[in-house]
Amino acid sequence: MSTKEKVDLLLSKWLSRKLMVFLIASVALFFGNLESSDWVIVATTYIAMEGTTSIVERLMKAKLDLNKE
Repeated sequence: MSTKEKVDLLLSKWLSRKLMVFLIASVALFFGNLESSDWVIVATTYIAMEGTTSIVERLMKAKLDLNKE
């Protein structure tokens, strides 16, 4: 397995776990088991991590593209 495949596998698992936490928090908010201020923290963290992950993916792709040249 190449390094790129390992990174892709790690990121896909990490992304799905973050999404699951966000969805559970949203359901808990809907049923009144989570305060709105706590949900805002979860949502903000999810959005920030998505952005960070996207940046890392783009940097890795750019690095791989440079190495091919």
